[in-house]
Amino acid sequence: MSSHDAVTDAATAGPAAPDAHSAPDASGSPADRRRWIALAIVMTAAFMDLVDATIVNIAIPSIERDLGATFGAIQWITAGYALAFAAGLITGGRLGDIYGRKRLFLLGTAGFTVASALCGFAANPEMLVASRLLQGAAAAMMVPQVLSIIHVTFPAHERGKVFGMFGAIIGLGAVSGPLLGALLTQWNIAGLEWRPIFLINLPVGVAGLLLGRKFITESKAPKALRLDIVGVLLVTLALLMLIYPLTRGRELDWPLWGHLCMAGSLLVFGALVAYEKYKTKKDGSPLVELALFKVKSFAAGIAVQLTFGVVLGIFFLVWTLYMQIGLGWSPLRAGLTGVPFSIAVSVAAGLSVQKLVPRFGRKVLQAGALTMAAGMLIYLWEAGRYGTSIHSWQMILPLVVMGLGMGLIVAPLTDAVLSEVPREHAGSASGLINTTGQMGNALGLGLVSVVFFGVIDEDRLGQAPAEVGTAFADAFQNALGWAVAVLAVIFVVMFALPAKPKQHIEGAEDDIAEDGTEGDGIEDVAVRKEPALTS
Repeated sequence: MSSHDAVTDAATAGPAAPDAHSAPDASGSPADRRRWIALAIVMTAAFMDLVDATIVNIAIPSIERDLGATFGAIQWITAGYALAFAAGLITGGRLGDIYGRKRLFLLGTAGFTVASALCGFAANPEMLVASRLLQGAAAAMMVPQVLSIIHVTFPAHERGKVFGMFGAIIGLGAVSGPLLGALLTQWNIAGLEWRPIFLINLPVGVAGLLLGRKFITESKAPKALRLDIVGVLLVTLALLMLIYPLTRGRELDWPLWGHLCMAGSLLVFGALVAYEKYKTKKDGSPLVELALFKVKSFAAGIAVQLTFGVVLGIFFLVWTLYMQIGLGWSPLRAGLTGVPFSIAVSVAAGLSVQKLVPRFGRKVLQAGALTMAAGMLIYLWEAGRYGTSIHSWQMILPLVVMGLGMGLIVAPLTDAVLSEVPREHAGSASGLINTTGQMGNALGLGLVSVVFFGVIDEDRLGQAPAEVGTAFADAFQNALGWAVAVLAVIFVVMFALPAKPKQHIEGAEDDIAEDGTEGDGIEDVAVRKEPALTS
């Protein structure tokens, strides 16, 4: 993406590279239009990924019937995507830094499009799970480049507005997936039932490839980097050891090896940290830039991102199971029920960065956590009071309250995490942001085995629909209770975020030592102008 014909990273190879912070004075100039067209392209790709992560949920009952998928397979259809996504995101961000963000964005988009076709034509649950893993891996190459391209292209005074737009896209994509999935499944286009939820990505992906080649300008890290193969293997192994047994635990009756794997993942994470420190000293090309965690806003935001991902992972899956299997609603009715949620998220996300965060700072995010928890408590009370006779209109209040809370978190959190990150580490930082969010999401999906399926007596599933509905309603309430508890943790963690917004100065990346090294002080680098949560 470019703000004019040749915007690249300020330190990208070639002395003639123009300053990335220079923006066109004439907002209507052709160069300026190219920049905003490119923004639309990368945001469409981000939206496509976010929709795809949630669109599957609404089609789960149809997939279950058509392919004869078990509950374990259903979890893998959802969690497998998140797992492959989380395992590859850091690598995807670093590959973009090394080989070019435009190149990796286009490669990831192509892979995502092909994987979507394989999902759409899957003949059995195993093929669908494998295709979803491939789709997640391709998304891991595509998605980190979105924030990186935005970060190195737009001048600092515009990034607050752009990240506000990005936050709105995040919220809209996360909650509009179920509605789109409902329409495509309900219409049963050409008798394909659930398959169009994947096939719809094909024209979008092809258009993204063609337009991306024309409008996105290449950028790389300013100094030569190398891919950290050992780091890639360690982070992938650690995530697999943690999430795989958690996802399959209930299905396998929680074997001992699963507990040992989850405990052992902590040792592998520790080994990763030790190796990354060694790699930094050896050649300055670690997979994870550990110095980023010296930036207070980055470290605190990453912690919030992880726990917030757990909440989303739990809620969106159990919400669909509750409405469609528990209450017996059609996909369309379930999707339409979520429309107030979608609107509330988009409105709150659009207002938070531009209007609220500059004035109230961290309190906006904390208010979001409390508001979302309040909405879940209202939902929990209504589900218990009305049981299986609850109506869609009775869900409007809790969904609107929850949506407002979610919108207050998603947009300012992205801005807070990236605001002080030097541009040459944009790929690594955005990879870490998405990895922790997806890791939290995968953990939440794995915990569905415990907080939802774990409280359902399988003997009741073969009984009358009323018994099944009651069992799913009870499980839904239990899952909501757990989600509220995690939101309480998020509220506490947010105290580690800087309290007040502050106007920053430009030129962060110019404060690097004359010898070309960053030294120990990424935290000493001057930060940028956009409203950011800093102390």
